[in-house]
Amino acid sequence: MVRVLPEKYEEYKRLHADTWPGVLRQIKESNIGNYSIYYREGWLFSYFEYYGSDFEADMAAMAADETTQKWWDVCIPCMKPLDSSPEGEVWAPMEEIFHLD
Repeated sequence: MVRVLPEKYEEYKRLHADTWPGVLRQIKESNIGNYSIYYREGWLFSYFEYYGSDFEADMAAMAADETTQKWWDVCIPCMKPLDSSPEGEVWAPMEEIFHLD
């Protein structure tokens, strides 16, 4: 989860309505599927399923991807990390307390 800046909400929606093909490719190559971002009252909530076997390596590959870095350069200014987020963390992970397959 992360806050979206009110003045950047429309821009964030516009960006994701036309997500760059290279970003979508990298997400899939990083073994992520069934990926959604939801909005409610100033908050963005993200959900995805990971299908790989080495999450840290896949996330490092995504972070090293030049197109993804450029995408983050335009998306991250739309967001306000939680005050309690560690330095450099934009999306704060959430603890799963219930799951049903």
